[in-house]
Amino acid sequence: MPELPEVEVTRRSFSDAIAGAAVQGVALGKPLRWALGCEPQALVGRRVAGVRRRGKYLLVELDQGLLLMHLGMSGSLRFAAGLPEPGRHDHFDLVTDRGTLRLHDPRRFGAVVWVPDLQDARARKLLGGLGMEPLDEAAFDFAAFHAGLRASRAPVKQLLLAGRLVVGVGNIYASEVLFLAGIRPTTPAASIGPVRARRLHAAIRQVLARAVQQGGSTLRDFSSADGSAGHFQTEARVYGREGQPCHGCGAPVQMLRQGQRSTFFCPRCQRP
Repeated sequence: MPELPEVEVTRRSFSDAIAGAAVQGVALGKPLRWALGCEPQALVGRRVAGVRRRGKYLLVELDQGLLLMHLGMSGSLRFAAGLPEPGRHDHFDLVTDRGTLRLHDPRRFGAVVWVPDLQDARARKLLGGLGMEPLDEAAFDFAAFHAGLRASRAPVKQLLLAGRLVVGVGNIYASEVLFLAGIRPTTPAASIGPVRARRLHAAIRQVLARAVQQGGSTLRDFSSADGSAGHFQTEARVYGREGQPCHGCGAPVQMLRQGQRSTFFCPRCQRP
């Protein structure tokens, strides 16, 4: 599943190129999770003002309203001039005078929703429950983060994955973050004191920023809107390395299941 780094890499790969473009047409494929929310023809003539991100949603701002785009489990965006005719897994084309923005999504868990503004009920439903933005230094407040840890009885990895406290720490990145912070994934969030919470807060920012720098993680088929693959997975310290020696102490990396997700950790370097 594309996580925050992959979505941010995708945004950066086409946001400058599409800014100012005029919409010339919209083509829909098979239905996605939610309806578009307007007649496709109503978008023709609109101009793209810019592209922002909130959590794993891309906000394509138009001169009237905005499109909320989510890549779902297996989706990706491509932006280019002269794309071939849509295939069976291409479900949304935004045709502009600078190229076509296309959503490719084999599993159809993605979404493209038009809303007039962020106060719309659909926008509030999709974005209202999202946690703090970890790549925004001002928004990722340590005091609020530590208070959120102290208020939760869940294992810390499960709390990070939930996205209500902080967005974007997906499965790969949660394992890497907790290794860097030296915290066992099963540790109750409420038991993490201020010193370790500070290390965890810093590790989230460090790992996600590095992942964006490396173009995200391409485990199966992720690529950015310009077709580039990610490389963060090649430098993972624990994720996907069960049985291999820890880079820190040499002990075998272990794997366990949490909420049907694979969790990787070092039993020596990461304390409960």
